[in-house]
Amino acid sequence: MSISLYTRLLSLLPDQPQLTATVSIAHADGTATVAFPGAGVMRMRNPLKLPQGAQVYVQGDAITGDAPDLPYVLIEV
Repeated sequence: MSISLYTRLLSLLPDQPQLTATVSIAHADGTATVAFPGAGVMRMRNPLKLPQGAQVYVQGDAITGDAPDLPYVLIEV
């Protein structure tokens, strides 16, 4: 059985990308509303109970961890 290199490469990639966001509102039901850089907000699970204003990593529909508080920079090429 032959597996192509492209198929092997795809198996290394995560199913959904890991993004950074800022917690806008931490809800009492274990969810949070997060704001993404540029535009967009989304309500998702907050299993780590991170507070409002925290920079977080987001993957899928959940917050996965703390992110460093760095300035947002957009570079156009």
